[in-house]
Amino acid sequence: MFEKNPAGTLNVIVIEARKLHNEDLMGKNDPYVELWIDDEKYMQKTTVIDNNNDPIWNQPFVFNLSESRKHKLHIRVMDKDTIGSDKIGEATFDFEGAFNGVPIDTWVKLPAKMGLTSHGEVHINVQFVRT
Repeated sequence: MFEKNPAGTLNVIVIEARKLHNEDLMGKNDPYVELWIDDEKYMQKTTVIDNNNDPIWNQPFVFNLSESRKHKLHIRVMDKDTIGSDKIGEATFDFEGAFNGVPIDTWVKLPAKMGLTSHGEVHINVQFVRT
């Protein structure tokens, strides 16, 4: 029987973002990315890049995956403010193609409401290693 999602390690590199929707009235965003698989309580975050709508992170993350039917990578880009943060955009990425051992290097779009416009894109590299 074919394993839908094998157990292993998902290595994700948040490389950069571009054309982020500006959430600030003055200046540019102070963006960071929140990432999680399936459950938000295991969220990981990039560092904050000050005053930049085209930030570069090149920041690696590791997620341990158990065997299951389906996993999704959730990506949320936030704008850090003095008090709290504003959501710039979010997307869900299906990384099933990485189970064959070939890395996926792609831009993930952050659609606006009803997908009519864009709040920018996040460049990620995803690689799966079986355990």
